[in-house]
Amino acid sequence: MKRTITTLAAATLVAAAMSSPAHAYCRGCAVGAGVIGGIAAGAIIGSAIANSQPRYYEDPAPVYAAPPADYVEPPDYVDGPVCHTERQQIWDGNAYRTRRVQVCD
Repeated sequence: MKRTITTLAAATLVAAAMSSPAHAYCRGCAVGAGVIGGIAAGAIIGSAIANSQPRYYEDPAPVYAAPPADYVEPPDYVDGPVCHTERQQIWDGNAYRTRRVQVCD
C-alpha cells in the first residue's frame, strides 16, 4: 500500500511538472523541473530504503571475557553519608535568589 501511494504521488509530481508547456522566454523552468524531479527521485529512493527490511535477524553471539587479574568485586553496600539537594532562598541585598545546596546527613 505504501509503495502504491508513493508511486502515485511521484507520478502526480512528474505529471504536474510536465503539464505546462515550455516557453522560449521561461528561464527558470528547467530549474523548477530539476527541483521537482529531484524531490520525486528522493521520495522514491527514500521510500525504497525505508521499506527495505532485513530478510532475517540473527542474534550476535555473546562475548565473554575473563576479568583482569587484579579485579576486585565491589562490596554489596557502601557506608557513607546520604546526600540530597535542597533549594534555599538567599537574600543578596536586592532580591531573594534561589540556589541549590547539597545537604549530607
